[in-house]
Amino acid sequence: MRLAPILGRRLLGAAALIAAVLLLNFILIHLAPGDPALTIAGGMGGVTEEILRDIRRAYGLDAPLHSQLLLYTERMLSGDLGRSLFYNAPVLDLILERLGPTVLLVLTAMSVALALGTFLGVLASRRPGGVVAHFVTGVTLAGYSAPAFWVGILLLLVFSAAIPLFPVSGMYDVRADGAGLPRALDVAHHLVLPAITLAIVFLAQYSRIARASMLDVLGADYIRTARAKGLSDRAVLYRHALRNAALPVVTLAGLQFGNMLSGAVLVETVFNWPGLGLLAFESILRRDHPTVLGILFFATAMVVVANLLTDIAYRIVDPRIRAGTAATGRPR
Repeated sequence: MRLAPILGRRLLGAAALIAAVLLLNFILIHLAPGDPALTIAGGMGGVTEEILRDIRRAYGLDAPLHSQLLLYTERMLSGDLGRSLFYNAPVLDLILERLGPTVLLVLTAMSVALALGTFLGVLASRRPGGVVAHFVTGVTLAGYSAPAFWVGILLLLVFSAAIPLFPVSGMYDVRADGAGLPRALDVAHHLVLPAITLAIVFLAQYSRIARASMLDVLGADYIRTARAKGLSDRAVLYRHALRNAALPVVTLAGLQFGNMLSGAVLVETVFNWPGLGLLAFESILRRDHPTVLGILFFATAMVVVANLLTDIAYRIVDPRIRAGTAATGRPR
């Protein structure tokens, strides 16, 4: 399989997509109501219209929209995401500071949802009409139907207030001075509830698609052949059926990465998790346009990269796509 031509085409498409999203985000944000000059002058008392005009002139906010877009594009191409209007700091520094907690939360929640959802889907597919299958369907759909913020608040009330097993908010205990393993354990302790909250929302989707895919694969001829050879149910289920049944789940995981990032906004707000979601929420309320645009750029880039990696992983895992690419010289 020649990945280089496929990767080149995907990268060109990804660049065009990011450019289109940035253009749309810039236009929508600047057309939204609110004056960023008020954010900049928020800490000043007795702000007059003359001061606001000076602020707009100093930050280029009085220029036409197309001029602001051209200036923003030039800065983006040079790697400058601008300066936060509220924090008075480079947007890139703010994003890099908050990127780690968000990636940790999203990857942990995705791993939990993917592993547990696939396991429950396989468990339900063994006896589709049984009690276990109905129980798995009911539990996962209940989690899928519940809003993320409501699940988070409920978990806080139960496991932080009524049963104080986990912290209420934050990423680590500010009173602790530990480093290394103690700090990692402290972060993991704070991570449990936010990760479970985010994972519950997507658990049902992985479970349902894993169940449907397993039922389809278990009816295939090669599965009946494997059973006829005397292989155990465990070997047939996990060694032969699960590998092919997992392909749609892998695809869904890559496509759901963007939804995970958007769901992280609510989860981080509920648990005061210091990530990009909380920063985006605060920046939107404060009309901090450069910070919002920078976060949207990073989120778009992360989603595009996740989809690209999913496409490549799908081609590596599925031999039929490799064979089709090799035979035709182009991707299916």
